[in-house]
Amino acid sequence: MFLASRRHLRAEVLIVLGLSLGQSAVYSVVQLLDKMSQAPLADATSTLNRSQSTREYFDLTYQLLDIVFALVPVALVFYFLSTHVPGVKEGGGGSAFARLGFNLARPGKDLLQGLGLAAAIGIPSLGLYAAGRALGITTAIVPSGLDAYWWTVPVLILSAMRHAIVEEVIVVGYLMDRFGKFGWSMPLAIVASALLRGSYHLYQGFGPFIGNVVMGLVFAWIYTKTKRVMPLVIAHAVLDIVAFVGFSLFGKAIGLG
Repeated sequence: MFLASRRHLRAEVLIVLGLSLGQSAVYSVVQLLDKMSQAPLADATSTLNRSQSTREYFDLTYQLLDIVFALVPVALVFYFLSTHVPGVKEGGGGSAFARLGFNLARPGKDLLQGLGLAAAIGIPSLGLYAAGRALGITTAIVPSGLDAYWWTVPVLILSAMRHAIVEEVIVVGYLMDRFGKFGWSMPLAIVASALLRGSYHLYQGFGPFIGNVVMGLVFAWIYTKTKRVMPLVIAHAVLDIVAFVGFSLFGKAIGLG
């Protein structure tokens, strides 16, 4: 029964990752190799939030559909966490949202922690981006490739929130839970989570890979102490909103993704 339950959980994790960030990691590696085979990384560009149509309202439709469907694996995660697996003891009690700390149980504290994390991660990230560009190991990052429409800023904010929810719920909350049930030690689980985070940013170059691994180590470690992903979601959303909206409004590559 014990081995069967572990096989069940491994299959579950592979399904979730295959539909979400694991798939992104594979594409990211291929994109990195593609860029490196054409020119030095310093000459390459990575554009986030690309325009998908020259027609304004079709572009808006595509952007909103991307955001909605990207959240489906998150819904799948909460479904799996709410479904009993024979032979697996689900700890923590309460709903799956409460177990991951993805709720409004302590909004003030979560907000303060999230803003503090955003400041602690964001400022060094700018320096790492500049260093990566100087060393030629980081592509030029364009946080927004959208045209200037009335809906551009709201969509960029929704996109930032989408990235924050998908990454922190799946890569930290869900995987740390499942890795623990695999019998992995906490340090191994933290490193695995961080390496996955770095891997799906490889299309931006080796600098962002390193930066996101460090961010992943910090976020996963904090999660083991708080058992809440909400501060991580807030921090990630703030970082991406500043990058996406700042670039869109002021036309300056900030280098966060």
